[in-house]
Amino acid sequence: MIGYVVVLAAIFGGFAMAGGHLAALFQPIELLMIFGGALGAFLVGNTNKAVKATLKALPTCFKGSAYTKALYMDLLALMFDLLSKVRKEGLMSIEADVENPEGSAVFGKYPNVLKDHHVVEFMTDYLRLMVSGNMDAMQIENLMDNELETHHHEGAVPAHSVNKLADGMPAFGIVAAVMGVVHTMESVGAPPAELGELIAHALVGTFLGILLAYGFIGPLGGLLEQKLDESSKMLQCVRTTLLASLNGFAPALAVEFGRKVLYSTERPGFSELEEHVKRK
Repeated sequence: MIGYVVVLAAIFGGFAMAGGHLAALFQPIELLMIFGGALGAFLVGNTNKAVKATLKALPTCFKGSAYTKALYMDLLALMFDLLSKVRKEGLMSIEADVENPEGSAVFGKYPNVLKDHHVVEFMTDYLRLMVSGNMDAMQIENLMDNELETHHHEGAVPAHSVNKLADGMPAFGIVAAVMGVVHTMESVGAPPAELGELIAHALVGTFLGILLAYGFIGPLGGLLEQKLDESSKMLQCVRTTLLASLNGFAPALAVEFGRKVLYSTERPGFSELEEHVKRK
């Protein structure tokens, strides 16, 4: 929202400082043509599933990131608890935790992780495969990679749809401007002052299309891509930790593998994570 305020203040403020009349830029008919055309093209160019996914994803752009250092520390502590239980009591000891994470005492210590059903489902699915004992580490790794790829492609749909919408906004602005020019040519016999006003209204269409594309809608597509990368990092952390455990590393080392794949801005230090795990 701060970014939007900066965009509006810089552009409209600069126009006003140059002596322009802000009232001349208020053209609701031009906005109707641009937004209406873009909305129609958006509905034509996307399936119902893509439209619903985009509408669901857009509100997340106006919320802060849920993927904080505290959340990652809880995730790694949870993984350590589960893997330590496996190492001490055997794989079958976590069967009840995997089948009912909401009722598990281990998962219950980490409510922030438990709220993310995607991460919990990803983790419990592969722990269940580990408990079954019928797959080796390479098979599970391949399956994890395929699921992460599917997750990324599915999550990229809203960002792709918004970016395509932004790409089309300047064109719809030109359409609105051309329609304004056509209207001006129809009134060629009008006084010069009236013709000048009609031409100004037509040019506003081009301006609005470009402004909406690069100042408002386009940045949302980039933000959705960044949020997708953040959500994928959680799953990648779980993947790396579980594979390290499957390859025979102790829980503390397996968790260290998972810690290393995190972004530096959220990655806890080694001692910091160790203290957090002990405290939990």
